[in-house]
Amino acid sequence: MINWKSSGGDKTVKQKLLATLTVVCMSFMLSIMLFSGCATQKMNMEVEPMGTLKAHDSVDLRGKTITTYILYYTEEKLKQMHVGEVLEVVTDNYEAIQNDMTAWLRMTGHILKSTVDEDTYHIYYIEKAKPIERETKMAMVISNKGLEELLSPLGFALAATLEGIDVYLYFQGPGVKVLKEGYTARLSGLGILFSKPARKGMAEAGHIPPQEKLNQLRNLGAHIYICGPSMDHFNVKKEELIFDDIIVAEYLTFTEIMHNADIHIYVQ
Repeated sequence: MINWKSSGGDKTVKQKLLATLTVVCMSFMLSIMLFSGCATQKMNMEVEPMGTLKAHDSVDLRGKTITTYILYYTEEKLKQMHVGEVLEVVTDNYEAIQNDMTAWLRMTGHILKSTVDEDTYHIYYIEKAKPIERETKMAMVISNKGLEELLSPLGFALAATLEGIDVYLYFQGPGVKVLKEGYTARLSGLGILFSKPARKGMAEAGHIPPQEKLNQLRNLGAHIYICGPSMDHFNVKKEELIFDDIIVAEYLTFTEIMHNADIHIYVQ
């Protein structure tokens, strides 16, 4: 123990000891300050996972594998956004979705800024771009009212409208029943007994009922025509149609449209 009251040489020892303690304390405090500063800096850093961007909006479409369903709601979100803003789209990790997504991006001009590929899901970061003006037209004749038979034509029609193609649909024969208020599509033949579970399974994948698809098509700008004589034959009245702006016509009206169309599809 040091006697701080001693005199002479002891004072020199005391001064040296105080100086040493001061240096040690200052070094220790400086180390703490430096460590604290580095820790604070690390805590304040905003680290983003590689391949991700900050999105202005997001839509989660996992559980659906039908790309027309996915891209319809993707497009609905983009309509509410400004050019240059980024939309985050989450889907199942499914090869068909990835290929259709890139095809849709090429056709519409929207920009894929980044992706995240996980085991069970895929994230797309899409920057909204100005729409590409297209003059391409599709004319489609639908004569069938069956549940399975309507999947492809309405699916192609939706895909075309989502890619900016001008779509014209002409319903004739039994197909006019699809445009009647309250119509429910059923399987053909003996399969009609299994129509309800079939509709449920299709809906789970993203195949919504035909009349809902037609409503989506109409919202996207598609034009719908119906054959007048077929309406008479299958007892479909104009006041029973699901939309007020369906055009009642026959062959010559739609032949003119087909003449000016680039793509033609017939479904019997």
